Amino acid sequence: MELEQLKQLDAIARNGTLSKAADQLHLSQSALSRSIQRLEAELGLALFDRTKNRMELNDAGELAVERARAVLAEADRMQEALRARRDASRVLRVGTCAPAPLWRLVPAIAEREPNLVVMPEMLPLKELEQRLMSGSLDFAILPYVPDLSTMLSVPLMREDLFAALPEGHPLAGRDELALVDLDGETFLIFAGIGFWREICERHMPRAHYVVQHDYVVFGQLAQTSPLPGFVTNTPESGRMIGGRHIIPLTDDDVHVQFSLVAVNRPNFRFREFMVWLEKRLALEN
Repeated sequence: MELEQLKQLDAIARNGTLSKAADQLHLSQSALSRSIQRLEAELGLALFDRTKNRMELNDAGELAVERARAVLAEADRMQEALRARRDASRVLRVGTCAPAPLWRLVPAIAEREPNLVVMPEMLPLKELEQRLMSGSLDFAILPYVPDLSTMLSVPLMREDLFAALPEGHPLAGRDELALVDLDGETFLIFAGIGFWREICERHMPRAHYVVQHDYVVFGQLAQTSPLPGFVTNTPESGRMIGGRHIIPLTDDDVHVQFSLVAVNRPNFRFREFMVWLEKRLALEN
């Protein structure tokens, strides 16, 4: 028997007549009747009581419809599961602790795997590590090189944090600063800076932050605000400098080498991509 015959049997039961079922299925009545007759022959018994102008499900037919619907429902679940598997294979789940590494990674993914959909998430470091190990992320962007006995890792980029001080700030003439020198200040920052906020709070526990969630508005304010802020040595961050004094910071943890990290599992589907990416990024450096 075929799934199509079970669908036809269900349609007859739902519509009540052969003619209405044929209309719904876009079949002629004669074609539908022949298909049901073949099904009955295969099952070895009649499913309908037939008169000259009418056919009604008998007890065997009622049982057949019940079981047919169960088979059709299971077939639908199988198709949904396979569609979900297919769609998942087109999605790349990337967690990151900072925005800039994504700006470098996403164009490379588009170049190598144009059919993949990148789903990025900004997450705290502990959650990044946990979700990477659990398998709910394909990749994590971390500010360190992990234990390579269980991980695959590609050096992604280096990023350094700088203080951006407005004209007239008492420390604007310094050649370099430590974050502790700025403790107690009020800073203008963008909400999506990731783990850089954690570093600032660790070194400057008495600092305050005016947080802007809109990136465009933040860029406008960064050009005119009297509040100090921060930039990094990425081109995107550089647009926020305005007329500020950009001063290097001496703290060790503001100089970061980001790594693209994956768990070294059997049949990891992006292994070749990581090999290609490492070569691709090496050409840029």
